[in-house]
Amino acid sequence: MFLLLAALVQVTPSERVSAAVEAGIRDGAYPGAVVVIGTADTVLFARGFGHFTWAADAPVPVPESTLVDLASLTKVIATTTAVMRLVDDRLLELDRAVQDYLPAFRGTGKEAVTVRHLLEHRSGLRAFLPLHELTSTAEEARARVMAEPLRWAPGGRVVYSDLNAMLLGWIVEVAAGQPLDRFVRERVFQPLAMEHTRFLPPRAWRSRMLPVGRWRGTPIAGEVHDQNAARLGGVSGHAGLYSTGSDLARFAQMILGGGTTGGVTLVRTETVRMFTAPGAGNRALGWELRDTTTTDNTGTLLTPGTFGHTGFTGTSLWIDPVRGLFVILLTNRVYAPRSGRSISRLKEVRGAVADAAVAFHAACRAASGC
Repeated sequence: MFLLLAALVQVTPSERVSAAVEAGIRDGAYPGAVVVIGTADTVLFARGFGHFTWAADAPVPVPESTLVDLASLTKVIATTTAVMRLVDDRLLELDRAVQDYLPAFRGTGKEAVTVRHLLEHRSGLRAFLPLHELTSTAEEARARVMAEPLRWAPGGRVVYSDLNAMLLGWIVEVAAGQPLDRFVRERVFQPLAMEHTRFLPPRAWRSRMLPVGRWRGTPIAGEVHDQNAARLGGVSGHAGLYSTGSDLARFAQMILGGGTTGGVTLVRTETVRMFTAPGAGNRALGWELRDTTTTDNTGTLLTPGTFGHTGFTGTSLWIDPVRGLFVILLTNRVYAPRSGRSISRLKEVRGAVADAAVAFHAACRAASGC
């Protein structure tokens, strides 16, 4: 027993991260992963694990250049940040009616829905519509969302909804006067030197993308996994963005820096605080708050003020403003999982990695390195 306890004490934070992620691979939850852990000015850990596919000779993911379909992380990295920039530029008002920006958003009670309601997921809209089945074109899909009736009164019940983020993406386009993908590329990603982050990545990048599916046994990469985003042309406020671990680290450092990193100020500190402050339920504005009632996704050691988001493909970003710490885990869970509970297993891995990240941070501070 003494030898066992001594061995456990000697396990380093790096070994804890590696053990957690590699266990998820062994359990069949995902074939490949990237982990990046850091503070506002330091990357403490950055490593790839496993392979692009289950094949032993497939490439190993790397934080700097492996691209991942972010799925719902799109909501915060692209859409929410675009809203933040437009609020700072006084081109968008959170408490104005959605109809002021999108006149086609009509129906009983919908005149009361505001931009803030969309960010809080309190619009009264249902969670999901299978637009890829209900419509044949991007135009039809957009019209279907605009016509969707409210299920609850605006400003009340919190229901996490892809429709809210779709509408926010279209509002950004109206307020900015340009397409969502162009606006975030020019006003968010380029200033932060996020060179590998974009919607509709070029074909030349496909060899560096984690596959998210197979067609007749062949891995498929570069085709957005979310079918509604695909119906909308690959660019949507709710999904469709691709990025790397290193690019997301720069983004997280900007948030931890109160809107500034590397001498570049993207948004005002007051705006970052407003958007990440606790709101209704477990929501901030666009962001999700840590659920302290479970160890899933965020473990036990991140502070209650932690915020972030997850994505269906197997992605997550958590930011602890009290500790000044971020944790990124990117996987391709949707690629032929060998586990019948891949999402549950991934949530456990996220929690273990988050706890190891806190240990990293503690060791760094003890060594006066951060």
